[in-house]
Parts: sequence; structure tokens; C-alpha cells
Amino acid sequence: MSFWEKRKVLITGGASFIGSHLTDALLTRGASVRIVDDLTSGHTENIQEHLARGAVEFKHADLREPGVTREAMQGMDCVFHLAADHGGRGYVDLHQAGPASNLFLDGLIIWEARRAGVEKVVFASSGCVYPNHMQSDPGQVLYLTEELVKPPHDADNMYGWAKLMGELTLQAYHKEYGLQTASCRYFTVYGPRGVENHAVIAMIAKAFTGQNPFEVWGDGTQVRNWTYIDDIVRGTILAAEKIDDGTAVNLGTQERIRVIDAVQMVMDYTGHQAAIKLLPDMPTGPLNRVADNSLARRLLGWEPQVLFREGLKRTVDWYFAAKDREQVRQILHRMLTER
Repeated sequence: MSFWEKRKVLITGGASFIGSHLTDALLTRGASVRIVDDLTSGHTENIQEHLARGAVEFKHADLREPGVTREAMQGMDCVFHLAADHGGRGYVDLHQAGPASNLFLDGLIIWEARRAGVEKVVFASSGCVYPNHMQSDPGQVLYLTEELVKPPHDADNMYGWAKLMGELTLQAYHKEYGLQTASCRYFTVYGPRGVENHAVIAMIAKAFTGQNPFEVWGDGTQVRNWTYIDDIVRGTILAAEKIDDGTAVNLGTQERIRVIDAVQMVMDYTGHQAAIKLLPDMPTGPLNRVADNSLARRLLGWEPQVLFREGLKRTVDWYFAAKDREQVRQILHRMLTER
């Protein structure tokens, strides 16, 4: 029998990019899934097949509104908390009030989970919890290990601070109340159903719409480790199965890829030929953010299975098949800095 067979699971933000893939995987494993999503970044199209056959319970609501979270928690065994005010680099750098609301949201989710007798809370954290000052030299071969998140903290904008506070709150609830908790630090997730306010999808969208010159934020030397959605989902489920004490684990590849090199891969695969225009004054975030995933290998038996070049091809193929060029042209500029 599957670990998840007949377990009742709440996924906050379950109609989102990551949340909908997590929904797919948990249903496959036999879980009973309830979703609450305000659809500010999620889309019912992502879960339409499940809705059509009555496979999930779905509520369109804002968890911050009175009574919504308390009602959602009733009868749940496990909560995967993915709901957040979030966006890509443009949003995270240019908006602070929205992500600050995550402090309230996360606290509410955890409080109501304990009150309802939920067995476990699994939290979607982020590489944004890591100290900014460590990530300033793209020429340094740096792999961020979990223990580097310690006082004095230096998280990435209000979004990063809220994720950090969520992690610490879950650890405190485990220590003081015995609530089983785990945190997964996601590193730059991409894949089908991704949206244009995140870097890889934005690159693909620019090629899809024929942007020329092809705009690249920063000088292109920023280093990232983009992680494919299937690997993220698998790691999140393993964390739910194997971590109880609030430990936070990195879920990220150890591929070190410069933004400019990712752009070239997109252009090569799509056949889009264009001059590259660097925009050094636009938001770039940390210049050197790559996870060390040795703790996830040790605790979860997890390691990423999809290399960036392969995951990129899968994502491009999905995007070109699913999207309308004129519609993408209309939304792209706004999406680069908004949700």
C-alpha cells in the first residue's frame, strides 16, 4: 500500500505551477486532495482534468480571509503549504508589501494546522533564505549548504525573510508542540505550466514572440541552478515522508549555468536568431546562487534526474504547443515585473 493511500491532503496554492504538478503526483499515489487557491497566480486549467472527474475538492478562496483556513484544515492529515504572494525576480525586487503578507499567511496556516490536529505541515521555502552577501561573485564556485542559513541572517528581500520566518516557525512548533514539519528550499523551478515572470519561461517567451534584440537582464554572468518541476515534486513528497523535525533541505541541481548560456540554449533550440541586448540596470538578484543537494541525497535518497538541457527542451516543446503568440506579446512586458 502506498504511503499516501487514502491520506487526506490539503495543498494551498494547488492550482499553481508547482502546486498543480504536486496535485498530479499525490493523486497518482492514492491521496485524497483538497485545494484552496485564490487564483492570483494559479489557474483552474492546470487542474481541469481532476476537476472534471471529481478527483479533487477545490475551493476558490483567499486563505487570509476570516474562517477560510480554519475550514480548509478540517479533517486533513497533511498540509503542503505552497500558497504565497510571489513572482519572478522583477516582482521580488520591485514589490515588498505583497510578499510581506506571507508572514501573516504562513503563521495562520501553521497555527490553524496545529489547532485542527493536522499531523504534518510541509512548507515550500526558497533559496531566497540564503545570505545575500555570500552570493555576490559569479566567478566563485559556490554551493549553498543548509547550515549557512544562520544568524546574522541576510535574506533576499521581504519574500526571502518571510520564507525564513516560515521555516523557523515550523521548527519552533515541532519543538514546542510536537507538530511534524519539513521545509523544502526550492531553487529556480521551471517546466511545463510555468509562467512568464520566471526567467526560463521568460526566455522561452521572448524567443516564441521573436523578440529582437533579445533582452537579457544584468550582464548575463549571473549563475543559477534551474531545477525541473518533476524533480521538485518528487523531492517535496519525499520530504513529507521522511522529515518530521522541521529540517530544511535544498531541492536543486548542482549545475552551474550562467544566464547568458541559458539564453543561448533557448535560441539554439528554438531556432530564434537575434542580437542580445544586455540591460544592466534591471533586477538580477544574487549573482551566484547554486544549491548543494548532499543533505537531500542523505536524508531523502533524492537527487535531480533531469539535466537542464533536457528539461529546457521539454519546456520549450510544451510552451510552443500550448501558447498563442499574440496573447504572449500582450502580457509579456507586464509579467516580467508583476505576478
